[in-house]
Amino acid sequence: MKLGNNRMIKKFDDIDGKIDFMIELCQTLQLENKELILKIENLEAELEKRNETEEEFSEQEALVQSKIDGLLTKLNSFSNTSTEYQSNL
Repeated sequence: MKLGNNRMIKKFDDIDGKIDFMIELCQTLQLENKELILKIENLEAELEKRNETEEEFSEQEALVQSKIDGLLTKLNSFSNTSTEYQSNL
């Protein structure tokens, strides 16, 4: 019977070692998962900031284009008035 008990003890030791390995692996994976979640959150925040910056840039670009269009309209108006003035002389 002693030989049978030794085999059982060895099997339990093997199972115990495998369980310890699985627990360590799970803990490592949980830690990696937390790190990845944090990285995703940081990337999402960075993306949101970039989107806001891009939107602000687009608004500024539209404002500049509007001002340029207004100045060109004034210049064209002045040019047309100047041409009419010269043709009346």
